[in-house]
Amino acid sequence: MVGCTNCPSDTAAASNAVDPVFRRILWIALVANAAMFLVEIVASQIGDSISLQADALDFFGDAANYAISLFVLGMALHLRARASLIKGATMALFGLWVISNAIHRALIGSAPEASVMGSVAILALAVNVAVALLLYRYRTGDSNMRSIWLCSRNDAIGNIAVMVAAAGVFATSSRWPDLIVAAIISSLSLSAAYHVVRLALGEMRAESAKTT
Repeated sequence: MVGCTNCPSDTAAASNAVDPVFRRILWIALVANAAMFLVEIVASQIGDSISLQADALDFFGDAANYAISLFVLGMALHLRARASLIKGATMALFGLWVISNAIHRALIGSAPEASVMGSVAILALAVNVAVALLLYRYRTGDSNMRSIWLCSRNDAIGNIAVMVAAAGVFATSSRWPDLIVAAIISSLSLSAAYHVVRLALGEMRAESAKTT
């Protein structure tokens, strides 16, 4: 069976895979996310915030995803799709871990430091918006590129949610806004994971059909 070899998504994926600008953007995103992981993991311990901890682990996962994306650039579509499956599974595991941790903290935990949450969330939002703007033009590529875009988009949304949680903690002196936002961040990860895995499986089926 002959597949579509001139589809916009296919040609965009082929050109972007060797695009030196895209490669540089991935390196910038990798360094930025790794740095923010270190900042937020320390801040989450200082501020006793589960949503900051969730966001820190999200930064770590994104840094790993960017590293995988750099590794598979220029490879065949089915190999990039397999890398996307790994990233999708990682995003899903992250979401499930945050949900379980939030449930634990709901039973045993205290109100976090709102000032720490808010200030770090503002910094994280600035970093994620900058990365998302750099990646915006690549949001309609293959599953590998879409997974990168979804990670950046979800991170920016998550940072805004952490800022809202910080305001809620400040107003109520309660840990519940922090836990609710952690649950929201995890739901974003699960939703994005489903989208990436479904698209990657479709690409693998399409490539398999071309060879039969």
